[in-house]
Amino acid sequence: MSEQQVWLMVAVIALVTAGLRFLPFVLFGGGRKTPAVIDRLGSVLPSAVMAMLVVYCLRGVRFDTPAGWLPSVIACLLTAGLHVWRRSTLLSIVGGTVCYMLLVQLVF
Repeated sequence: MSEQQVWLMVAVIALVTAGLRFLPFVLFGGGRKTPAVIDRLGSVLPSAVMAMLVVYCLRGVRFDTPAGWLPSVIACLLTAGLHVWRRSTLLSIVGGTVCYMLLVQLVF
């Protein structure tokens, strides 16, 4: 791949990304009412995405030994507890990830 092709690819990616970022403002800007289906998706999709991420992260858990499932369960409980306690997504994700990594690397 030549340098010119790389720069062209970067330019196309940048234009598409910018277009996707500006599209909602073009479609729904100017004081127009947002359609009800878009409002509904905005309220439902974040929870659905988080549920899919939990399923994706726990898909490889093995229940044949405690080392296969206990770190995941502890980290999930900590993540949920941190989120209920502080309502901070960043704190919940970082706390759960650090807990899981420490358990897997140091304990199990």
